[in-house]
Amino acid sequence: MKKKFVYFFGDGKAEGNKDMKDLLGGKGAGLAEMTNTGVPVPPGFTITTEACRYYQTHKAYPPGLEEEIEANLSMVEKSMGKGFGDPENPLLLSVRSGAKFSMPGMMDTVLNLGLNDQTLVGLTHKTSNRRMAYDSYRRFIQMFGSIVLGMEHKDFEVVLKEIKRVKGVRLDTELDADDLAHLVERYKEEVKEVKGIEIPQDPREQLKMTIIAVFDSWDNPRAITYRKLNNIPDDLGTAVTIQAMVFGNMGQNSGTGVAFTRDPALGKKKFYGEYLLNAQGEDVVAGIRTPNPISRLKEELPEAYGQLMDIYQKLEAHYRDMQDIEFTIEDGRLFMLQTRTGKRTTKAAIKIAVDMTNEGLISKEEALLRIEANQLDQLLHRQIDPSAKKEVIACGLAASPGAASGKVVFTPDDACEWNHEGHRVILVRTETSPDDIHGMAVAQGILTSRGGMTSHAAVVARGMGKCCVAGCEAISVNEEAKEFRVKDLVVKEGDVITIDGGTGEVILEEVPTIEPELTPEMLTFLSWADEIRSLGVRANADTPEDAKRARDFGAEGIGLCRTEHMFFGEERLPIMQAMILAKDEETRRSTLDKLLPMQKQDFKDILKAMEGLPVTIRLLDPPLHEFLPKTEEEVERLSRKIGVPKKEIARKTEDLKEFNPMLGNRGCRLGIIMPEIYQMQVRAIFEAACELVKEGYHVKPEVMIPLVGHVNELKVLKEDTQRIAQEIVNSIGVNLDYFIGTMIELPRACITADEIATEAEFFSFGTNDLTQTVFGFSRDDAEGKFLFQYVDKKILEDNPFAVLDREGVGELVRMAVEKGRKVRPHLKIGICGEHGGDPSSIEFCHQVGLDYVSCSPYRVPIARLAAAHAKLKKSAREDLSDTR
Repeated sequence: MKKKFVYFFGDGKAEGNKDMKDLLGGKGAGLAEMTNTGVPVPPGFTITTEACRYYQTHKAYPPGLEEEIEANLSMVEKSMGKGFGDPENPLLLSVRSGAKFSMPGMMDTVLNLGLNDQTLVGLTHKTSNRRMAYDSYRRFIQMFGSIVLGMEHKDFEVVLKEIKRVKGVRLDTELDADDLAHLVERYKEEVKEVKGIEIPQDPREQLKMTIIAVFDSWDNPRAITYRKLNNIPDDLGTAVTIQAMVFGNMGQNSGTGVAFTRDPALGKKKFYGEYLLNAQGEDVVAGIRTPNPISRLKEELPEAYGQLMDIYQKLEAHYRDMQDIEFTIEDGRLFMLQTRTGKRTTKAAIKIAVDMTNEGLISKEEALLRIEANQLDQLLHRQIDPSAKKEVIACGLAASPGAASGKVVFTPDDACEWNHEGHRVILVRTETSPDDIHGMAVAQGILTSRGGMTSHAAVVARGMGKCCVAGCEAISVNEEAKEFRVKDLVVKEGDVITIDGGTGEVILEEVPTIEPELTPEMLTFLSWADEIRSLGVRANADTPEDAKRARDFGAEGIGLCRTEHMFFGEERLPIMQAMILAKDEETRRSTLDKLLPMQKQDFKDILKAMEGLPVTIRLLDPPLHEFLPKTEEEVERLSRKIGVPKKEIARKTEDLKEFNPMLGNRGCRLGIIMPEIYQMQVRAIFEAACELVKEGYHVKPEVMIPLVGHVNELKVLKEDTQRIAQEIVNSIGVNLDYFIGTMIELPRACITADEIATEAEFFSFGTNDLTQTVFGFSRDDAEGKFLFQYVDKKILEDNPFAVLDREGVGELVRMAVEKGRKVRPHLKIGICGEHGGDPSSIEFCHQVGLDYVSCSPYRVPIARLAAAHAKLKKSAREDLSDTR
């Protein structure tokens, strides 16, 4: 059977539907579905993603595509009663890209295709609107020149600005038909001058060149960057939707707009959007004019507004999700040009999911699956401290929440350069375009002087989780001079500003921020996740403050308390250094006695903060040389402070130096060679715990011995730990439940996990070191020298230090779990490396039967949701398997 590459929609029926996004892209599938539901949609057809993929491989149309395009074009002509290329009654087309996943502004659109010098006359005659005809023609030349011929947007913008300057007007709409006719000729001259060719006069040649340009746009730099930032596969390709033009630029009874069925920033249940009269669709999203709020349309075109209200409610109920819709009103008649699942902030996504569940539209399980776990990171952005003094210099639209400070830069390339040098930056633009994506990705926030809530800057910033203030018309941006002005105030490149995407404020200098708080909807949402997940979630925390924060975010204990961080305090480090420099064990022990009360108080504070919950305390892990001074100046300072000659400090530093410290004298090896260090720490843990029990607290300490590769290492240190623990318990006279376990972070530990489980009462995977030893990578060297190139070249799918390598590291984890539980069936097993906060890694942890994951306090909400996702996805797979 011959493969079909083109799908028609129009006249109330379509060949596609909403479930065909893989083939028709989100735009094509949405138009087909709207057509089938009776919504007024201009007729058209969609060329499939398969055709795009064929073209990318062969640089030619697939066999039969040209004939299918002609056949479907005839159907559009018949539906519209117009002819493509007909000089008297011309059919004009829009050509738009549309991938499976929404990629706002990343690929390309050409409007008014089919216009030439002959069809221009026919359009003028048919519409009796010479201004509208020339306005459409100049737009076509600009889009075709930019997208198909590869000209710069500024090539045309310079010409347009000059004509407006001569005319003495500010807005495009203030140009009359004669001005636009002049502009068309100037645009043609610009194309000829820059590219050395003329815009094709043959509409079919225009169409073919544009389809190929849209296919090619899948691999333009901004689309590649967007896919990389959003983990969208590179091999999907884009569909091309070709549709009869309807005109919003026919006068004050016509217009165009973009709307959301709910507020995409806050999630409130209200119709939310913007429109412009006498405009075409790109005017709204490009930020060229600041649009009007959708509510005003009720006053200006009440009949179209009423119809739009009915349609948006119908579409939301049909899709059971918030929709992003585009519409055009032509001479008072409403047409729908797009519906797709709307981009939204995470705050809005959670409110919408909770509200729709309460409204009975979706289930709790659907609500949970609608939000990617990593999206929750958006809600953990800092906010402006309400008590802080601030100098607000301007106010724009609160386009994407959060607050950020940084040095002002005016181009995306400068943003990348300054960021590479270690500076936090705020990208300031008149308006952003898809070509700015790389600069937006590294900026702390985005500020634009033009554009609305549906502009490119706003939509992309919300998708990235960046704060954004858009349409701040009080600022005048001069990108060439690298400055912006607010009245008499000049802010130059490198000056520091703060923007508040929640209020729209632009503030001079850096302003203090505060920690975020979880909203009531977020708490409800996460409680649903807790009802479903079976995987526990703990936090990595080394201070009482971190422990409290983790508990507030829903942590069920501490999975990793790193004791080495406690020795770097200003008061403690010299004592630790003196202990390392001690010449004998007796001196070391007496020095450690000075650290004991400090370490004990640390443990007391953390155990108290986590009362009733388990706290896993890892004994000292890094090699001792990390605590010694690195520079001459630091050596001099230490020598004066502790009275040890500089030569002795230098000699000891040299003695402790190792060729590969990661594999050297650290972790349990250090505890065996210098047992007094671990003995002090164990004493501090159990004195703290027993004293708290005596005071009436319920504490659950767990002692974790790091870097065990052989069961005998654990056996020696466990016996020592038990001896000290029992001595203190008996001395203070309390009952204390505690566990002694190990960190599994070496391949040998995984392979011999059954032996280690005879001694260990729990396992906790340290997947950072396990990844290093499995791959033979030094993380710092790998990430600094070659690892990111490995990911770019597709040698590795992900950075294995960020996303657990299931085939290698994961198989060792699986082996260790199975072997450990054969010996000790109820062995408690968790993971405390960085992977404990990564959704993909959490899913794997659920699959292999771990009891808990542990992550940074700020990733606890992410881990809670990811654990629920893992359970739901596994249940869905099992249900599917049962039906086969």
